[in-house]
Amino acid sequence: MSEVKISAATRTEFGKGAARRIRRDNKVPGVLYGHGSDPLHLTLPGHELLLALRTPNVLIALDIDGESNELAIPKSVQRDPIKGFLEHVDLQLVQRGETVSVEIYVQTEGELAPGGNLLEHVLNTLPVEAEATHIPESVTVSVEGLEAGASILAKDIPLPKGTKLAVDEDAVVIQVLAAQAEEAPAEGAEGESASEA
Repeated sequence: MSEVKISAATRTEFGKGAARRIRRDNKVPGVLYGHGSDPLHLTLPGHELLLALRTPNVLIALDIDGESNELAIPKSVQRDPIKGFLEHVDLQLVQRGETVSVEIYVQTEGELAPGGNLLEHVLNTLPVEAEATHIPESVTVSVEGLEAGASILAKDIPLPKGTKLAVDEDAVVIQVLAAQAEEAPAEGAEGESASEA
């Protein structure tokens, strides 16, 4: 996993008005926390942060006020529900060699067995523990030839070296459902229910 370098500035103004002013300048208010230190309130460049967050579990190398360098991963991102711009971000402080808990996307490849079966993602993401500088973006699992009733458990998903499951290994991640044929309503069913009422 590559690091994305972002310059950040500490902020001393708080509240809705201050946050609006920060966003008007195409910047994003954020908080950096972790390792028992006091939360550090930051202002981050909006466009650079938006590009960085396109990578799941991105590792961000923060240059804070040109004085200190910290590594962080995004923990909570708030977006405007209509326009989609970033409103606030929470970053967790991490160190090289440290193990962190994250969720990685589960992707599938291959075709199911013929018959119009449906693939259900019971878990879209898989909780794992990984070294902070080697967090996988996603895992891929093959569903080639699976038939209705088949399921893939967490323990069946191949994880990159150094990554461990942080969920019950028997948790169902993906299952194959039989296609449901639409049944025509039986004749007279409507009349019967009306007479019962």
